Order: sequence, then structure tokens, then C-alpha cells
Amino acid sequence: MKKSTWILKRMGWEINGRIPDDIKKAVLIVAPHTSLWDTVIGRLAFWHLDHDIKILIKSEAFFWPFSILLKKLGGVPVNRQKNTRMVETVAQMFKDRDELILVITPEATRTYVDRWKTGFYHISRLANVPIALGWMDYTDKKGGIAKMFYPSGDMDKDMAELTEFYKGFRGKHPERSNNQPKN
Repeated sequence: MKKSTWILKRMGWEINGRIPDDIKKAVLIVAPHTSLWDTVIGRLAFWHLDHDIKILIKSEAFFWPFSILLKKLGGVPVNRQKNTRMVETVAQMFKDRDELILVITPEATRTYVDRWKTGFYHISRLANVPIALGWMDYTDKKGGIAKMFYPSGDMDKDMAELTEFYKGFRGKHPERSNNQPKN
């Protein structure tokens, strides 16, 4: 048994689903994101599933010696300031690699937000890769990857479908998530 599987079991978590083996590139969104524990459990879950993932993390977190650990865990520093052409830069990462599973939390923070950031959607469209729907629910300590989502280009329709999928999942701190993504 893998160490990550053993740890998840000891913590009481059950992880289901995975990205199909034939899909080598995807934007993997995970919601709700309300606690630093989401990152810990998520990292263990991706090791359990044998997914080599990358995680966008604010560049301010990459200071020595913490930056060494973050990079080993799949962290990719990003500048979250405006006008950095983030979507284009990340889409280019997909074009430059044969394989890339990039985790993005659409809430972009562990605190309450009225609206999800939509960069994940635009990255998926620009890079022509699917969106994997990852989820966590602290109510019954279950999570995983439910399905692959292929954006239609009709953002209102697509976000309504995502809204419906994520409705009801509870984060560690449910008051910090609206569970109602809006565009």
C-alpha cells in the first residue's frame, strides 16, 4: 500500500475516480477550497491516484527554503497581479509540454468569494484541453475526480452546468464557499 493511501485511510478519507489514462493534459479544478487542509488532502489524493500534477501557487509563497518544498510538491509560482497575461502564459505551458495536469482552485482563495475566477475556463479553451472536475466533501470525507468536462464556448451554459455539479459539496469551512459558481 502506498504511503499516501495509508495516510488518507487513517484520516478517514475515501478518494474515487481519476483522469482517464489516455488524457495527458487537463485543467483539474477542485472545489470547494476553504482550508489549507484541502491542499494537504488533495496532494495525498493525487499521489494515491498516481497523477503527476502541478499546482498554481501565489509567488509570494515561494521564499527560501519553503520554495524548495513547494516545487517538489508540484508548485508553480504565479504572479496574481493584474495585466500579467496569466491565461495566455498558462495555456502556453500546455502547448510546451507533452503531459500536464494543472490543478486550479476556481475560488482562488480559501476565503469567501462571490464569484469564481474564470481563468481555468479560458485556459482550457485556449489550450484546447478538457477540465477535470475534482471535488472534496468534508461531510463524509470523500473526494475525487468525477468526470471530464469539455467547454462548449457558451460560458453561461457551461458555468450553469458546473454550478449544478458543485452544488452541495461542503468544504471544511462551508461558510467560506458559496458553492454557487457564477461567471
